[in-house]
Amino acid sequence: MTGTGRRTVRSKGKFAVADGSDVSDVSRTSSRPSSKSRMDHRRDGSLIRILNVDLRVMLAIGLVASLAIFFLIQSLIAPVEESHQRPRVVTPFPSPKLMELDQFQGEHKESLYWGTYRPQVYFGVRAREPRSLVAGLMWLGVKDGRYHMRHVCQDSDELSKYGWIAHNGRDFGKQELVDQELKLETSFLKSRSQGSGYGGDWAVQIDVQHEKSGPSNELLKTGHMFFYLADESGNALSPNSHADENNVDSLLASGSRADVGAWQVHLNSKETLEVHYSGFRTSYIHNLSDLILQDLSEQVRNFGRLQLPDSSENSANILVFQVAAKIPFRMDITFVSGTEGKGSSSEQRLSSLQGASLSTQLQQKQAEFDSKFEQLFNGAHKLESDSTIVGKAAIANMLGGIGYFYGQSKIAYPHYLQHEGHDNYIAYWPAELYTAVPSRPFFPRGFLWDEGFHQLLIWRWDLRISLDIVGHWLDLMNIDGWIPREQILGSEARSKVPEEFIPQYPSNGNPPTLFLVIRDLLNGIERNIFTDVESRDVTSFLERAFIRLEAWLQWFNITQSGKQKGSYYWHGRDNKTTRELNPKTLSSGLDDYPRASHPNEDERHVDLRCWMLLAANCMQSISKFFKNGDIPGKQEYASTVKLLSDFELLNEMHLDPTSGAYFDFGNHTEQVRLSWKEVRGENHHLKRELVREALERPKLRLVPHIGYVSLFPFMGKIIPPDSWILEKQLDLISNGSILWTNYGLRSLAKTSSVYMKRNTEHDPPYWRGPIWMNMNYLVLSALHHYSQVDGPYRERAKQIYSDLRSNLIRNVVQNYNQTGFLWEQYDQRKGKGKGARLFTGWTALVLLIMGEAYT
Repeated sequence: MTGTGRRTVRSKGKFAVADGSDVSDVSRTSSRPSSKSRMDHRRDGSLIRILNVDLRVMLAIGLVASLAIFFLIQSLIAPVEESHQRPRVVTPFPSPKLMELDQFQGEHKESLYWGTYRPQVYFGVRAREPRSLVAGLMWLGVKDGRYHMRHVCQDSDELSKYGWIAHNGRDFGKQELVDQELKLETSFLKSRSQGSGYGGDWAVQIDVQHEKSGPSNELLKTGHMFFYLADESGNALSPNSHADENNVDSLLASGSRADVGAWQVHLNSKETLEVHYSGFRTSYIHNLSDLILQDLSEQVRNFGRLQLPDSSENSANILVFQVAAKIPFRMDITFVSGTEGKGSSSEQRLSSLQGASLSTQLQQKQAEFDSKFEQLFNGAHKLESDSTIVGKAAIANMLGGIGYFYGQSKIAYPHYLQHEGHDNYIAYWPAELYTAVPSRPFFPRGFLWDEGFHQLLIWRWDLRISLDIVGHWLDLMNIDGWIPREQILGSEARSKVPEEFIPQYPSNGNPPTLFLVIRDLLNGIERNIFTDVESRDVTSFLERAFIRLEAWLQWFNITQSGKQKGSYYWHGRDNKTTRELNPKTLSSGLDDYPRASHPNEDERHVDLRCWMLLAANCMQSISKFFKNGDIPGKQEYASTVKLLSDFELLNEMHLDPTSGAYFDFGNHTEQVRLSWKEVRGENHHLKRELVREALERPKLRLVPHIGYVSLFPFMGKIIPPDSWILEKQLDLISNGSILWTNYGLRSLAKTSSVYMKRNTEHDPPYWRGPIWMNMNYLVLSALHHYSQVDGPYRERAKQIYSDLRSNLIRNVVQNYNQTGFLWEQYDQRKGKGKGARLFTGWTALVLLIMGEAYT
């Protein structure tokens, strides 16, 4: 039908006749004029005819020329117009990127090319490349007497334990996973040597055991592992169809990429293995487990065999290999790059990454990890064995949880933009992000305010990895100095987030916690703890970062400033809500922590004021590292620091002299409650809902809720060591009826009117009582400071510090021993882990608490 259609179109243009001749050809022949006719034409005004023809030709030529010039001009100015039309919110910051610095090129970049950069799956490998060759592991677990596929980290799988027990962030990691009666160990090793492709080679050793002496379930006598390769660029992968149980060293697959050249993946094991495979052609891999289950189901239904069909779609860019064997068994899977050519060293390199040689290297890497841990965190403190195990899990999961993501953030349309489309967002530019993540099953993506706390730990382990991560974050800044607070980049990341929570709001900020690590780096240079090369790297990094950090600080000054000079408040609170007991302040990072009951522009938030002082202090310090020592804005930072560190002004704005606590200020009433009301929903049906009601009119006042926010001036070490207010702060911290517990400081005092109250029908209390490690770490840092400086409260600060530190360590270790996990938060009544488990984001700061490593 397509061909017929094309012929019909062509015929209409030429008016074909029945005999097949072309009408245009016939017309040209029959219309040739005779001599008589030509004579008549000349007599009839040939000059006018010639002029008419010439004019037509000239007009035609002129028109064509004009059109050509028009389109040429349009093509030249189109990029300029496009850049002018692009909304500012999605326009990159116009300065050289930090990731273009020399220190992030060459050896550094190649050394970090491959890694376990897929924290959202139980085990995954990829390159720091937008369209990478990706590898991963799945297996069949058993639940309620049935097989279930394990792939993406999720709490519903009910694994008894999983996580990294060792990881150095670069070329080694070891992980334990306990799935009911099944125990897996996955060990990763990376190697670069002569002849390998870019980034080198890598191997994973998978050890499958029974958790107990033998399985009680028949389904677990045989283990079914599924190792897969996927090329995000769409390059076809070639399976080795001859791989079978008789090959102890089997080529599984091969291919070629522009980055690493020709490559091969091999399987090695001493045990008898049965290998089957499937090949798929698809653009996405986040639903890969569904494709495999579909293949397995068809095989069971049609042939009664639990095995992949040994077939592949044409030009498959995903290959999945099912490896089945009697438990226990061990297998090595090795990726070798640079395999082209007869003189290739690939066979030698392959041999070194298999069997006994691989096991020996893994043991050596484990010993190096243990030695470095001892040197950095355990040298002077001699941790107990239980604490050492937890500390190693903390740093290993922090480093093993580093991921690489690529994609475009979705930005909610700013109020000033007019749009008529169905989408409620505009796309950020395509960007990459190398970042640690708070939690693999719940939050496997980048969070801006979490990242500053992550880096307090990571920079101490590997300075260059930390600088690399901070640089990636700052390169995400737009022209206004704003950074999206949550990074949901790529289809895998989006698959873990409900659609309505994906768009980011450009009016909303997030605590600028990256200044925490910048302050540490500045102090490190002053204390001369870095090598000469490291000091140069840090200094050049800060010089390049300065303009972006300056823009970030100015964004806060412009968009989050309050009415009174030196005041700030978090924008983005909903002042029209009828569902929330207290409108959330998501941008502050403290979510449901109670603020003024009726949000408006009169608010003053004490925590943001303290974050701004930290940022301004850092900017003032960074300016000292510039060679000329005289930069625009230097005096402005000094005046900002002077303003925000004005202790009398701080007290005037936020201090309650009676309690000695610092409070927010705003339009507030305590007489707010949630009540069941009948409301009219869709189709005018009545339904009962919890609806907010205020029983009195709010007024401008201090917001009387003692909690983490009340301690920010203390955590920022702003209070003079001889001030009576410091004594009051120590009273609040140590009072068991307010913040003190035997497990750490609770987030909100028991005396608060919203202590442990739900914010909506479906939102349990979050920052309204539970214990959070990041804030406790900052409190400990301040207590440690005040216990070291002269003042009347030095000894008391020292005692509180010692007791609080012991409580935190003891409770985290006890929970880890009982559950096998670090938790997002801890219950203030019994100390039990709460929220997301396997939360090795800022909860990993317990390691710094163990090592007494503070800012």
